[in-house]
Order: sequence, then C-alpha cells, then structure tokens
Amino acid sequence: MIKSSELILNPDGSVYHLNLKPEHIAHDIIFVGDQNRVEKITQFFDRIEFSTQKREFKTQTGIYKGKRITVMSTGIGPDNIDITMNELDALVNIDFETRQPKEKLTVLNIVRIGTSGSLQENIPVDSFVMGEFGLGLDNMLRSYVIDAICETAMEDAFIKHTNWDIRKGKPCVIACSETLKNKFDSELIHKGITGTAGGFYGPQGRVLRLAIQDPELNSKMDNFNFNGIRMANLEMETSAIYGLGKLMGHHCLSLNAIIANRANGTFSANPYKAVDALIQYALGKLVE
Repeated sequence: MIKSSELILNPDGSVYHLNLKPEHIAHDIIFVGDQNRVEKITQFFDRIEFSTQKREFKTQTGIYKGKRITVMSTGIGPDNIDITMNELDALVNIDFETRQPKEKLTVLNIVRIGTSGSLQENIPVDSFVMGEFGLGLDNMLRSYVIDAICETAMEDAFIKHTNWDIRKGKPCVIACSETLKNKFDSELIHKGITGTAGGFYGPQGRVLRLAIQDPELNSKMDNFNFNGIRMANLEMETSAIYGLGKLMGHHCLSLNAIIANRANGTFSANPYKAVDALIQYALGKLVE
C-alpha cells in the first residue's frame, strides 16, 4: 500500500497539487507552461466538460472534433514536471481506494506545446521544432533509475564535446515517443535535440550580474552534432517529460514554436501568432 505521505490526496479525494480526480482527465493530454495558454487552446473546443485550477496547475477537459482532450498548464521547469507527471500517472494507474497500482495500466498521450529559442541559424523565428530527443542539463531525472532508457552514446559525446563539469550532474538524453513522432511529423517541422535547462538565466547562459560556470556552453551546444542530429532549441521541460513518460509507459512529444533565435539574436515580431499556428497544427494532428 502506498502511504498517505507519499500519495497525498485532498479531502475531496483529488490528487494533491493538480486538484484532479481520475474522471477529470482524457487519455490525450496537451501540456502548456503558461496557465493563460490553456484557454487559448480550449477556445477551439466544441465544449468544455471540466475546469479547475490550483496554483499554476490549470486544467480543462473537453471535446474537439469528437475527441476528448485535456489541456493542462504545468508551470515552468523540471521540478513542476516531476509533480505533473507523477500525479497524472497516479490518476490513471493507481487505485485511490486501495492505494495500490492497478494491474492493467493506462497509457497516456502527452504533447507539450511550448515556446522556445532556437540554437541554429537555419531554424528561424516563427517556425516549429519537434524534440526528437530531450537533453536534460538539470539533475531531476537522476533521482530515478533511468540508465535503461538513456541514450548513453549521445550523452557521452555531449559531455566530451562540451567538456562538461560533472559537478553540475551528468546530462541525460531521452528519446521522444516514436508513435507520436510519426503522428506529428511533417515538412513544416524542424527536428533535433531539445535541451532542457534547470533555470532561465545562468543555466541557459544568460548573464545579468552573476558570472556563470561556462560562458561558452551555448556556443558549444550550437556546434554539437551526433550522427547528423544537432541541438535545435533550449527550454525547461522536455527531457523531464520524456524521461518520466518513458519510465511510466506513456507516449510523450514536445513541440515548440520558435519565438527567438539565439544564434542570430532575433525575436519574433508576433510571437502570439506563431503559438496560435502551432496550436492549430497540434490539434489537427491529434484528431487525424
């Protein structure tokens, strides 16, 4: 039996942070970081069945062209993804009455729709990126037993190429779901490695008043090439989603609208338009 201190439920029986019960979620789930982006997606739904919010976790479930879909804001960062993924999995794969894992497990399809900065000059602002791999520069996933799901050859090549300081923890590389990759792929999509940083400033090479451990890390990542696969973009969630999803048996994919190009210093003239276009693209692929 899973102890009350490990799986925390609210007095109404909902899971602690997300404030959800099992019947509140669909098996097709869209993640966004920003709670205000939830309704930018569900405005296109035929109807909304359920809506709730606790802290930064806002959830709406409804019907889009006959398919039941949940849209959920995760907030920013791998730590928030740890909460979101564990509680979502608990909703479908743990019996809250017996506090035991279910014998028959449910597989979720989880698609992140985010915004990001490109690391390559040939991935322009307003384009879309699919993360074929999530490269975790943070250390969250190392709390779990992940060796069996890691792309170790790519990890080792990245560590060598960047002369990575192992005191920051060992980077991990996790592949996306092949099922969702094939479903969402098209000539409109740029593909590559999505880097996941544990913060927005120093961990992504931004300098305000504080010196950072490796000022050249971004340029090293720009030049990283593993068997023709290059770093495409840098954000704060993808590797955590991929790693926990793979451990739990869920299908996960990360799509990003590129609103900045770090390589040439440009920023989208209309980032909202780029995000709206990616939303329409993703919804279309989900119901195909």
